[in-house]
Amino acid sequence: MNKRDVINEVAKATCSKSEAEQSVKSLLKMIKKALKKGDKIILTVSVVKRSARTGRNPQNSKPIKIKAKNFPKSTEVKELKDSMK
Repeated sequence: MNKRDVINEVAKATCSKSEAEQSVKSLLKMIKKALKKGDKIILTVSVVKRSARTGRNPQNSKPIKIKAKNFPKSTEVKELKDSMK
């Protein structure tokens, strides 16, 4: 989802599109202030497939097979990253 998608979803769920846009802009402004103070905020989350692999049992160092699975991955929001430069 991008910023426009978030605004549309908020508008569907709660209020008008203009109010939703103002709310999202206010949220981003608040997040920028928090980041400048050094707080950690993660916003973007996607699902990534991790392939099967061989690992080691930490108790006895024997190899074990780890199944493939999906896991969440967070990335930076470009607009926020640019604001920190």
